[in-house]
Amino acid sequence: MLAPEFITSDWFNADNAAKLADYRGKVVVVEVFQMLCPGCILHGIPLAQKIQRMFPADQVAVLGLHCVFEHHAAMTPVSLNAFLQEFQVTFPVAVDAAGEGCMPQTMEAYQLRGTPSLLIIDQKGELQAHHLGQVSELQIGAEIATLIASDRNALRADAISETASGCEFGRCTV
Repeated sequence: MLAPEFITSDWFNADNAAKLADYRGKVVVVEVFQMLCPGCILHGIPLAQKIQRMFPADQVAVLGLHCVFEHHAAMTPVSLNAFLQEFQVTFPVAVDAAGEGCMPQTMEAYQLRGTPSLLIIDQKGELQAHHLGQVSELQIGAEIATLIASDRNALRADAISETASGCEFGRCTV
């Protein structure tokens, strides 16, 4: 099942509003945070920045999702922009659209329980992992690497299948 698209009110570090569908073919890591959340500042944002530095951009995309479910008056776009600059966050960050109650719309769609949360979406657009709180860097790295390797193995299997049938890379022989 495809991961729900984000329902956003604004984007930072992006030319326009991105869609998850724009990232098909890549593993997408989403750091869900609030700028006044200590766990987000100490663990979530630094982990997302490490993932962005460690994995090739053609294989892994890192996105942020700012979900405001408390301290609404303090979490303005101006404040978020200053936060992103101060913490040198360079990946695209969406602002989750306000919901009917205190729960933002995307946060509700993913049934997130708090921040920091980390989502991993595979190359087909399917949600593969959801972590709440501090997560082991080794665990996340292994989960991402496993998705990258499984995609490569699927491509290799397709190529072997073509070769076995007398066809290889765009041509078939009799």
